[in-house]
Amino acid sequence: MSAESLASVLDDYLAHLRDERRLATLTRQHYARDLNAFADWLSRTGISDWRDVRADHVRQWVAQGHRRGLRPRSLQRRLSAVRGLYRYLQREGRANLDPAADISAPRQHRRLPTTLDVDTTAQLLNAPAAPASDSNDAGLACRDQALFELIYGSGLRLAEVAALDAAELSGVPQTLRVTGKGARTRVVPVGRQAREAIQQWLAVRPTLAAAHEPALFVSRRGRRLSHRAIQQRLNALATRQGLDQPVHPHMLRHAFATHLLESSGDLRAVQELLGHADISTTQIYTHLDFQHLAEVYDQAHPRARRR
Repeated sequence: MSAESLASVLDDYLAHLRDERRLATLTRQHYARDLNAFADWLSRTGISDWRDVRADHVRQWVAQGHRRGLRPRSLQRRLSAVRGLYRYLQREGRANLDPAADISAPRQHRRLPTTLDVDTTAQLLNAPAAPASDSNDAGLACRDQALFELIYGSGLRLAEVAALDAAELSGVPQTLRVTGKGARTRVVPVGRQAREAIQQWLAVRPTLAAAHEPALFVSRRGRRLSHRAIQQRLNALATRQGLDQPVHPHMLRHAFATHLLESSGDLRAVQELLGHADISTTQIYTHLDFQHLAEVYDQAHPRARRR
């Protein structure tokens, strides 16, 4: 193989991720960035054939990233990208071994996600709309209410809620089928307050949406609302409400999971609702729940209270 063949193989693999595995665009971009970086490093090292890559080469590449300050999570993502590539190459008969199979990234300290308590979430979502200068502003406020109620009420990811089309909520159903990571679909409930907010938004959406625009949530220009715009609108709402911390959409998803687990204790149900493939991902919310209980204990138990 020539050096160009490294890139050619990557093109085939990325097409496989798009057409066969149907991974999200952002996920494919991350794979492409990491694997192109690896291919460039291999070329500079004098390796021009994926079959010539050995475990030592992968270790050296990971070590170089570590020296340059990449976090353990980023290094783990790099290794996952290489393993995914070699699973494909082995399946296609273009490689015999996976050189990254037994290599681990440096361990990372698992940080608990930042979330909102029930009262703060209510303060955020029950906020009165900002004064509207025209009917469009009033419509956008209506849209934001439906958007944030749906994220919190159904535990949606930012990408999932941004990708929704209006046709999927015609009639405002009590459940919604969404497509998450790895093209996995799941059915989530749509709570009463979210349904009411969506119904109000659907009534004004035609005044803002461009002709033939399928998106449920649209911008002032009538096109699908971007991830960045959703983040900015939520943070602006938090600022208006006097919250002393930045708030991003994933915090509403964390709040959904934490509040549900605190009330039900049913980890499997929370896993299904969040769309986690592995329950170990969901288990981080048990740590959050215990943290909440520990705080209650510290404040309330006679033997814990400080004099």
